[in-house]
Amino acid sequence: MLDRLLTEQANPATRNLDALSTLDMMRALNAEDAKVAAAVAEVLPQIAAAVDGIAERVAAGGALFYLGAGTSGRLGVLDASEIPPTFGAPPNLVQGIIAGGPPALTRSIEGAEDDADGGERDLLACAFGPGDAVVGVAASGRTPYVLGGLQYARRIGALTIALSTNPDPLIGRYAAITIAPVVGPEAVAGSTRMKSGTAQKMVLNMLSTGLMVKRGAVYGNLMVNVQLRNRKLWERARRMVEELAGCDAETALAALRAGQDVRLAVLMVRRGWAVDEARRRLEAAGGVLRRALETTE
Repeated sequence: MLDRLLTEQANPATRNLDALSTLDMMRALNAEDAKVAAAVAEVLPQIAAAVDGIAERVAAGGALFYLGAGTSGRLGVLDASEIPPTFGAPPNLVQGIIAGGPPALTRSIEGAEDDADGGERDLLACAFGPGDAVVGVAASGRTPYVLGGLQYARRIGALTIALSTNPDPLIGRYAAITIAPVVGPEAVAGSTRMKSGTAQKMVLNMLSTGLMVKRGAVYGNLMVNVQLRNRKLWERARRMVEELAGCDAETALAALRAGQDVRLAVLMVRRGWAVDEARRRLEAAGGVLRRALETTE
């Protein structure tokens, strides 16, 4: 029953929230938010297992899908939408699906989350298949839309991951991996957009960032697959090439102009390769700069 869920309980620490001064109200909200990172830390092994599983599927040609309703669905769409501009990934590599479709991003679509067949239908519409991975996101852990989608994904052999902020969530029964950071009752009962939403956002960030690191979009802690689309990004790319190749600004810019890619520029400067050779080596290394730099071919 919904009223038994931890996230639905009234929080005794904020019982008099409306009677507090504004500053004390902010302190109370902040104190609750401070509990989120610790809750996520408790499930790091499950997050790591999910990243490895997703990366394996993607390396074999699959994609990552987020499936959710309401706040959970919006957070999934947000994370997915940030991957192409942030990491230069193809737009279909990470996809967010929300119950009710795009209109649900800005307004409530009544009943969409209760459509048990909707999750399967929407996954099918996105050409979801056995080689893909899906993260079903539901703070309650029991949203019918997400349950139906995970059941379908499991049935066809896709990798299924459940993300909830309640212990032992129902959606976990249909997932190979369950990630359930227990954040406790919300500061304001009746909505899971605060602590639960923050925990979900943190986990989704970790899943997608971990995937991109494993795909070679990051070298050390530098985002080397940055897309050179404006002056700021060119400046950022130049500084990265200077740092990683140990060269001056003029040399870095010349290599960037030739290859239009930080990774190619680094290979050209550090190894003395022409752009075509650098591109061949990078492709042979699966786009991973570290692997290309270590090649002895």
